[in-house]
Amino acid sequence: MEDVSIIELYWARSQDAIVRTKEKYGRLIYSICIRILRIAEDALECENDTYLKAWDSMPPNRPDHLSAYLGRIARNLSLDRYEREHAMKRGGSQIPLILEELEECIPASLDSGLPLELRDLLNRFLEGQTERARILFVRRYWFGDSVKEIAERYALGESLVKMTLLRSRNALRAFLEREGISI
Repeated sequence: MEDVSIIELYWARSQDAIVRTKEKYGRLIYSICIRILRIAEDALECENDTYLKAWDSMPPNRPDHLSAYLGRIARNLSLDRYEREHAMKRGGSQIPLILEELEECIPASLDSGLPLELRDLLNRFLEGQTERARILFVRRYWFGDSVKEIAERYALGESLVKMTLLRSRNALRAFLEREGISI
């Protein structure tokens, strides 16, 4: 089923919207949740919470890209849950490592207008990167993939993945500084 049709189901308040969403995007949503939370039960709960949040937000929202919209909801819910439950104590996660990697190139304090500006700058930065660098950056810092998972997925050496990510972070830092964002 096309995204437009699924969104129309939400707007019509049809329960079928959730069924169709799960059929088309359930694996994507679950994969985002499990990469952050690392516990199947927690990931399933966040997946279900994603459907509820989508139900509650449409209407009034009518997303242009349903997969990105759902992915953002799943990611934010999973990160919130991770923070609440301190999942690091129960088996580990990539989140502390990812945050440590990014702390050198993302501003520590954000005023109320900066997150939107930062999002736009990040999109501009990524547009200027090579396809490989962009894909590796998004897999690592959006989806939360480990370096090993990225290397296996794209048949690359771990050292190449690490070096590409390091160069991307350095380039991001320089880009943000040129744009007047102090790190």
